Amino acid sequence: MNHAAPIVFIVDDDISVRESLESLVRFAGWTTRTFASAGEFLAHPREAGPTCLVLDVTLPDINGLDLQALIATDRADMPIIFMSGYGDIPMTVRAMRAGAIEFLTKPVDDELLLESIRGAIARSDAALDDATRVRSLREAHASLTRREREVMALVVSGLLNKQIGGNLGISEITVKAHRGRVMQKMRARSVPDLVKMAAALESSTR
Repeated sequence: MNHAAPIVFIVDDDISVRESLESLVRFAGWTTRTFASAGEFLAHPREAGPTCLVLDVTLPDINGLDLQALIATDRADMPIIFMSGYGDIPMTVRAMRAGAIEFLTKPVDDELLLESIRGAIARSDAALDDATRVRSLREAHASLTRREREVMALVVSGLLNKQIGGNLGISEITVKAHRGRVMQKMRARSVPDLVKMAAALESSTR
């Protein structure tokens, strides 16, 4: 799927670090947004397209690890690359367990950072694709009638038309009609395809 151009967000209270990273990232071909604090970053409107966050652990207001926790749900499609001048093992473990894709020690190696950003952008792009697919599935599922949803649930559970009819108290011909409309509305090519859709819908509500 096509998305807007990738954006790399950089949050660091050291202006020399921000400017250096901004130049490096722009030279590599990405758009950047830089911030001196977590508060500035949080106040910035959300932008479309794949993104990643290059984040210093030590900030003047909210530290990087706490910022990670704050945006974990709202910006799950934004991978985080941490930087620190004095990162220790517990700090690194906490960041990685919370979903960070990298924890780099300052001064950051340019090539390692760019490689990490490439991976982060690819992950963000995939997450946005998944979100778009799930949103389309939800809309399609919402278009089903109550009876069609019942039939779909029984189809994906593995029951045959005759068994579904017995379960719902309707004829096998009626089941086939409902089943056909379900396949059409969900844009499912086959029953296994419909099963995958049902699993995706279920996992998205957890």
